[in-house]
Amino acid sequence: MEKLRVAIIGTGGISNVHMGGYKALPDKCEVVAVCDLDENKVKNYASANGVPAYYTDYNEMLAKEKIDAVSVCTWNSSHKGATVAALKAGCKVICEKPMAMNTAEAEEMLAVSKETGNLLMLGFVRRFGNDADIIRKFVDGGTLGDIYYAKATYLRRNGCPGGWFGDKDYAGGGPLIDLGVHVIDLVRYLSGNPKPISVYGVTYDKLDPNRAGGGQSWVSTTSGYDFKYNVEDFAAAMIRFDNGLTLSVEASFKLNLKNDKGEIELFGTKAGTKIDPQVEFFGDMNGMFVDIKPFGDTSLSFDGLFNREIAHFVDCCYGNCECISPAEDGVTLMKILDAIYESAKTGHEVIINN
Repeated sequence: MEKLRVAIIGTGGISNVHMGGYKALPDKCEVVAVCDLDENKVKNYASANGVPAYYTDYNEMLAKEKIDAVSVCTWNSSHKGATVAALKAGCKVICEKPMAMNTAEAEEMLAVSKETGNLLMLGFVRRFGNDADIIRKFVDGGTLGDIYYAKATYLRRNGCPGGWFGDKDYAGGGPLIDLGVHVIDLVRYLSGNPKPISVYGVTYDKLDPNRAGGGQSWVSTTSGYDFKYNVEDFAAAMIRFDNGLTLSVEASFKLNLKNDKGEIELFGTKAGTKIDPQVEFFGDMNGMFVDIKPFGDTSLSFDGLFNREIAHFVDCCYGNCECISPAEDGVTLMKILDAIYESAKTGHEVIINN
């Protein structure tokens, strides 16, 4: 089997886990080129990872190199351009979340994928978590019954990475588009990917990003740009789906809470479940309320999480399996995000056309 020749566009923090995923599959693929706007940064990145070629222009890279597959790991405003160029160059693509800056861009990316016949996969990495696997087994087995309500939170007390993440021109938004996208997608995935039909949302920009020191887990590695800080601190929404499911979601970069918080809860007619961080189920049996905790450590493990995602992408490139994170789902998520921002702006419910 000839090795898949891979390129990575964007060498920020997330690119490292893509690189690690490809390196874990030495018999199936090899990274032959990398690209970043910062020449010194990409040169050092290529050297550190043993990549033979580096570029500052992805169009030049795609024209000069023989590439089969591409990871798009740029800031959000470059997702569409890099993805479309790679698809048109004959490459299969995995694009980091969120898919784009808005629905129109996402739909254009999907259209090019269909026109060229080249795979476009989205980096919804939570779909590849061990916790998601466990819940899917119980959902598919009918344990939860009809899932009609869900709650999802991704809250940070002081957690904006800074740099381009806080600049709407590059990021498209704040914690909703950066963090909320993870938990909204996970709820959709666990409950059978229902279609959204309406949204009511709010956003707030109330807190100074420099109001206190400490509490920051990581920061953007991008340098040489005069980024603004003009995204929301906090976002919340109620999302209604075509199968009767309603989802309440909250996401923040900055919020005056005690500890950072990330929870998923699904409520069904037969049982409910929660990731906090362990997976547990709550229901009744033989006239008694029961709590069920699967054996072992069921909290999300980051050990191998991204490797599983990249391995799935590589298998999809070889045609060995059907993609579980397709571009169509990325478009749906962009419709939800756009609707939340629009609702927050107008103060009214927004109907989503599918």
